[in-house]
Amino acid sequence: MINEPINIGVIGVGHLGQHHVKHYNKIRNANLIGIFDVDSNRAAKIGKKYDVPVFENVEDLLNKVDGVSIVTPTPNHSEMAKLCIKHNKHVFIEKPITVTLEEADELLKLSKDKKTIIQVGHIERLNPALIALNTYRIAPKFIEIHRLAPYTSRGTDVPVVLDKMIHDIDILLSLVKSPVDKIQATGLSILTDSVDIAHARIRFENSTVASITSSRVAKDEVRKVKVFQKNLYATIDLLLGLTEIYKITGKKDSGRGGAMTVPLQNDSNEKFIVYEKPSIIKDDPLQMELANFINSIQGKEAPIVTGKAGRDALEVAIQIQNMIIQDIH
Repeated sequence: MINEPINIGVIGVGHLGQHHVKHYNKIRNANLIGIFDVDSNRAAKIGKKYDVPVFENVEDLLNKVDGVSIVTPTPNHSEMAKLCIKHNKHVFIEKPITVTLEEADELLKLSKDKKTIIQVGHIERLNPALIALNTYRIAPKFIEIHRLAPYTSRGTDVPVVLDKMIHDIDILLSLVKSPVDKIQATGLSILTDSVDIAHARIRFENSTVASITSSRVAKDEVRKVKVFQKNLYATIDLLLGLTEIYKITGKKDSGRGGAMTVPLQNDSNEKFIVYEKPSIIKDDPLQMELANFINSIQGKEAPIVTGKAGRDALEVAIQIQNMIIQDIH
């Protein structure tokens, strides 16, 4: 276990990368050494704003750090991560981990050989509303997820499956914990040359079924997860940070979070529906996952989203994307 602060760098300081810079400056056991971006003007601007040194090339930065955040465009993830890992550096890679499975597998193998950490930035795993489920025994039989957003030009170079749906695929795999058995998918290109709306039905080997819809041509933003299982129904609003639980119990129970209890009608066994609204701890998900990355390097924690988890989410996303493309053509 390492007790000294971890020297860290940020590669890519665009829209999301600047937030990595901001949060590393707040993490007590992180020592932000510097930043690099191919856009030197952008790097200079962010360096001045957060009072962080700017490096003119990646190698000079890598010589001074223990780990880096890679917040470059997705097509650059593989090459940049490979360079960093070859320099024996731990890497935090924003989602998706890479463009192809072959690239992801190569990184995982290299990381294993070099004994470095790969953590992937699937930030929704740290959404406070989703974390509220951790205090319940979750064994889903059916899951429904909607992620809808109004159109913006940012991110449209990537299909909606790899841009938005992959968040929910990662959530799904973390909740079900069973191999995927069968996937059905359909989608459409509406405003761009890429897929703008996608739907997938996923069946797992343990018989759990999930329905996922992602769109970037919606009127309003929606990010909701609904979980159905024996004697429990949970609805999670990832956007509003709201979690609601409905449980079937054998006794009248005051429950948690100001719960209400309603008797089931015409039930001779006196079962009750208990409504609970668990309290939500309003932590910043990005700061939480970056702090987890630092703690993982120190040996104090395990990565919340490992490189393997990022690779598995990518595998399902690519299968869905390929099905949609075949269907369209």
